[in-house]
Amino acid sequence: MSCFGVKTPRVLALGAVLASLPLCSLLSSAKKEAMTPSGATTQQLEKDIPELMKKDGVPGLAIAVIRGGKTTWVHGFGVKEAQGNQPVTEDTVFEAASLSKPVFAYGVLKLVERGKLGLDVPLTGYLPKPFLAGDERLAAITARIVLSHRTGFPNWPGDNGSVSIYFKPGERFSYSGEGYVYLQRVVEQITGKQLNDYMTEAVFRPLGMTSSSYVWRPDFDALTATGHDSDGKAVELAKPTEALAASTLNTTAKDYARFVEAVLNGKGLKPATLREMETPEIALDPECRICIQHEPKQLSKNLFWGLGWGIERKDGSDMLWHWGDNGSFKAFVMADPKTKAGVAMFANSEHGLEIAKPLIDEAMGTESLAFEWLK
Repeated sequence: MSCFGVKTPRVLALGAVLASLPLCSLLSSAKKEAMTPSGATTQQLEKDIPELMKKDGVPGLAIAVIRGGKTTWVHGFGVKEAQGNQPVTEDTVFEAASLSKPVFAYGVLKLVERGKLGLDVPLTGYLPKPFLAGDERLAAITARIVLSHRTGFPNWPGDNGSVSIYFKPGERFSYSGEGYVYLQRVVEQITGKQLNDYMTEAVFRPLGMTSSSYVWRPDFDALTATGHDSDGKAVELAKPTEALAASTLNTTAKDYARFVEAVLNGKGLKPATLREMETPEIALDPECRICIQHEPKQLSKNLFWGLGWGIERKDGSDMLWHWGDNGSFKAFVMADPKTKAGVAMFANSEHGLEIAKPLIDEAMGTESLAFEWLK
């Protein structure tokens, strides 16, 4: 075990790229008392992150820190590919994995504000042909239910491509990428545009997210990091030609911070719409993420899901959060609407989430409860 309480896998040989620091010296001040996010925190992160990466075999990482609703620090660490020497910079592109979902939710809510989509209107009414003909429960699924993961759909279709509804929509939480893809079909039908074209027009350009796309762009070839498996071996890049709202966003830490800024500052959405996004819709099952066949024995008193975001309620404050896991790429974001502080990190390793908790806790001055749920 490491001094962070995390099992330490085989360390990648990154040579002089990652500087060595004394073991077990990290986060000592954070353990003694909660840190207030500040410039001093980013200085500590700059010292601590290379050691975390070295211990858990993470070749490259990018991070952005937000204070007072403004990005104050963006930094790259390590290398794009373990056997190479190209450094990660603030312009390095990573797979956002499920951090795609909050951005999509923001785009959906823009349609709600324009009166093009009703949060509580059955989605079947927007599509010429429902994809689950014969199941009357489909008519109960709305955008609100999709964005809060209460559809009853599995995370992804089975091996034969089939999708079923496993419980009454709205009844309980079960994380579902397939639900987001269903809502994506509705968005494309309403707008008459492919998802990435709509998101570029409605979200990326207005927010200045110039290096973000749900489909692969030729310029990403020179900018992208390479993912690595649990043994530290490079994994062939996925270059999506078809957008999936749930998972195919490629972006940079700098771009994603611009999105978090917009959420914290109310840019692009009315205050009432933001409150919808940030209000708990359902309490989480402490024992389960994909819960299609698991009825909760109890519900968490601290962890909830809103519209596109996880919500952590502690000490009178609600923190927004989400994790990303595409196997060889990992990511995590957390934001505090009350103080307008936030952090977003992206790693090119299957071990990326193993270093996320100490990193996020230090950046946000908290002891996050979400990681225990993620296990």
